[in-house]
Formats: sequence, C-alpha cells, structure tokens
Amino acid sequence: MDLTLWRDAEHLVEERLKSESLFRGKLLDVYIDTVQLPDGNRATREWIRHPGACAVVPVFRDGTIMLVKQYRYPVGQIFYEVPAGKIDAGEPPEQTASRETGEETGLRAGSISYIGHFYPVIGYSDEVIHIYAAWDLQTCTTDVEADEFLIPQRVPFATALEMVATGEITDAKTICSLVRTRMWWESHAPFAVDF
Repeated sequence: MDLTLWRDAEHLVEERLKSESLFRGKLLDVYIDTVQLPDGNRATREWIRHPGACAVVPVFRDGTIMLVKQYRYPVGQIFYEVPAGKIDAGEPPEQTASRETGEETGLRAGSISYIGHFYPVIGYSDEVIHIYAAWDLQTCTTDVEADEFLIPQRVPFATALEMVATGEITDAKTICSLVRTRMWWESHAPFAVDF
C-alpha cells in the first residue's frame, strides 16, 4: 500500500468546538457538534454514539454456517443476518461474540477467533463492529431477549456468499462479516470449507 497518499492527510481533521447532547437512549446517544473545518469555517455535525457490537460467523465442520432471520423495524423488512449484538458496558468483545452466538442460535463455540473490525456508518456514527469466526460448535440453550424474535437457519457457506452476490443478503454487517471471514478462512483454515 502506498502510504504517501496519506502523508498530508492530517490537514483534513475537523476540530470539535462544541458538543450538545440531543438524546440519550438505551442503545445510543445523539449529538450535534459545532466543528471548525480545515479551511477555518464552521459547520455542524449530527452524529450517534454507539457502544459497539460483535458479529459472529459460526462455521460447522460440514461447511455450513448459521444465519438468523430477523425483522428490522426501521426498514420494515426481514433480513438474513449473522448472529450479532451490542457490547455491554465493561464486556470484552470476545465475550459479547460468545454470548450472542449462544443467545441467538443455541450454539456454544469451542473455538473463536478475531477476524477484524469495521465501521458500518462512518458518516453519522462512531459504531464499530468486531467480527469473529466460531467453530467446534455445540448445542446449548438459547436465551433470546424478550423483545427479540429470530429464526436460526443453517446454510452452506458458499450459498451465503451467493446470497450476497444476488442481493438476497443486504445487511451490511452480514456482507462484511461473511466476506472477511472467508478471506481469513483461506489462510487460517481450522478445517476445509468449500466456497
């Protein structure tokens, strides 16, 4: 990667002059900030503070993975998603990943590995999502939250990637998690999977 492209990038930074809290919720907080732009002018930035989340791709020895179907109220649609959830205060991300896998799919991972992270909505939120691959899966009891309704569905990993290509999977965290996990799996494979 040519790092000379970033050599003078620090002149792009905006300086926060004032921050006003507009809303504090159970999941997120909303702010409006006044910033000084690199050219000296001022602007406002509306943004959301989020505690962060983890997404998990549970991979079975037969090359299938576990997805969940879930209705998402803001867009009024049912989505195929990887198991995921927000990081609770003081909770390490790996613990969140393990907890969410059990809660949403009824699976306990004997092995879990950090794949990386990404920022899903950098234009208006500080949310970061950590990606994990999980394997050596054992059945456990599900413990879905009272207001969460899911249908776990096991599909071949290759089929899930095809669903991304055809647009059947449109959730950004799921797309990113599947693609990044496939790339990680190709060089770190705990066992062979057909893609």
